[in-house]
Amino acid sequence: MIRAQQEWHHTYRALAVPCPRGATELRRRLLLLSVRIEWHPFWSTPAGWTPAVRVELRRRTGGDRRTDAA
Repeated sequence: MIRAQQEWHHTYRALAVPCPRGATELRRRLLLLSVRIEWHPFWSTPAGWTPAVRVELRRRTGGDRRTDAA
């Protein structure tokens, strides 16, 4: 699941550029990865029930790239 989340972030960033090459394929890949992550068996375990676990997954895989520019 961690690898799928990392690939999701990579694909999302590739799709976010102006006029991405292969946009249709990137959107399909993003959808496939989203389904894999959402329906992973971990989320049906007691440890996977809290929203904080999803936030932690994004943080660990580089999806939470907030900057502390306050």
